[in-house]
Amino acid sequence: MQLVPTTLPKLPNPGTLRIGRATDTLPVTVPHVIARRHRQGGQPKYEDAWLLRDGLNKAESSEQRQNGLKMVDQAIWSKKMSNGVRRTPVSAEQARAYNCQIRPAVLDSSSRVKWTNTSHQPNYLVGDEALYVNPSDCYNSHWPIVRGQLNVHSGSGGSLTAVLADLETIWSYVIQKHLEIPLKELKYYRCILLVPDIYNRQHVKEIVNMLLHNMGFSAIIVHQESVCATFGSGLSSACVVDVGDQKASICCVEDGVSHRNSRLCLSYGGSDVTRTFFWLLQRAGFPYRDCQLTNRLDCQLLQHLKETLCHLDQDISGLQDHEFQTRFPEAPALLYQIRLGDEKLQAPMGLFYPSTFGIVGQKMTSLQHRSQGNSEDPHDEHYLLATQSKGDQSSKSAAERKAVSRPGGGLDGEMGCQGRMGEMSDMPRGCGSGSGGAVGGGMLGEMELGPAQGECLMGSGEVEEPLSTHLSRKTAIISQFESKALGLDKAILHSIDCCGKKVQDIK
Repeated sequence: MQLVPTTLPKLPNPGTLRIGRATDTLPVTVPHVIARRHRQGGQPKYEDAWLLRDGLNKAESSEQRQNGLKMVDQAIWSKKMSNGVRRTPVSAEQARAYNCQIRPAVLDSSSRVKWTNTSHQPNYLVGDEALYVNPSDCYNSHWPIVRGQLNVHSGSGGSLTAVLADLETIWSYVIQKHLEIPLKELKYYRCILLVPDIYNRQHVKEIVNMLLHNMGFSAIIVHQESVCATFGSGLSSACVVDVGDQKASICCVEDGVSHRNSRLCLSYGGSDVTRTFFWLLQRAGFPYRDCQLTNRLDCQLLQHLKETLCHLDQDISGLQDHEFQTRFPEAPALLYQIRLGDEKLQAPMGLFYPSTFGIVGQKMTSLQHRSQGNSEDPHDEHYLLATQSKGDQSSKSAAERKAVSRPGGGLDGEMGCQGRMGEMSDMPRGCGSGSGGAVGGGMLGEMELGPAQGECLMGSGEVEEPLSTHLSRKTAIISQFESKALGLDKAILHSIDCCGKKVQDIK
């Protein structure tokens, strides 16, 4: 039975929109960006950052980046090539001596790349047209999704209403232009929305309302990307690792169900590798000296260089010559020569040594949080937690009375106490059920940790500890855990280690 005549994009993809019918061999690929014209002349121009992010210009950033690079170099040089020979270390100064002498060769007096024509003053531009808007034109550029979540911020166009309006405009434009489906016919179509494993419930609700009420789809299916990835690969169980442009997510799926306590989201991805590669290129005397991370066309060039040059090939050794071209509007097409050594290996290794990215003071690891509740739903998760907690307390009291009334009840009571001890030990890793579930879910936000973190949160002699004290300690440890920048390999091991929980903890 075919359920999905039209497929909408994955929510967590910040840079590229992929959209198409279920019967299409390949989806349509469009840059997920919109440029909106200023309503009044003289307004300041605003652009969402592409490769830049918070936490890069701290006092500790440079030192942290250097320390991370040392660990990367040690890891690279400790590995032998396929022929058994160790690599010869190459310093950036060796490449810099050659690259600083390079001057570009003019291929063509005109690059034949033009700015987007805005003479008819369109209210908005989408995709490639938005990327090639002349900086002198009065347009603001917005990326509605950043690091797997809606790009809500305090700047221009950063409200939840504005971000949802950008999504609706982009998706409607692509459906009409590329899929050739009039919006008035969407009532005959149904769609799938893939959400990240760690999602914002309120954002998902608003997007579903937008798809059903504003765009007019007849029905919608919302599913988690990890589960759909396993079924799309013909598997029922797998550890799904998704390294995207701005985030990396890990989740274990068993029998088609996503394990809640195995979900991790790392706040770094391909764009951080691109920015680190640019920093390494500058150390090596990058011959295109006008390159700036604030220029969206330069960011496109750096993304292309990363995709073509960076790879983890164990047989890369010594200095190698490469070339690249620059083609920008109102500028000649230029050909550059460049000589690189270990930079092509060092940049992607940052995924395993994230301190190389130089990000300081930012939340780098996210776990699954409890929902903050919905004021419009009287039977939301907080209500269910509270009623479940009362039911659990009643069942425990009845079981204790029954155990005490038995012959040899002292032994049964002792075992019952040990059973309760196990439940409390599991509480930081479970769904928050039990006597403290309602409090933890309503005030602090429950989340899942692996066995190692669970043992840290509750010791063998803390049964009598007040719940408020326990939750405060747990929150402090969780905050410390989330502030750490786990390498991709360590995050995968942590996710798999968390799969020992029962299926009842899956959400």
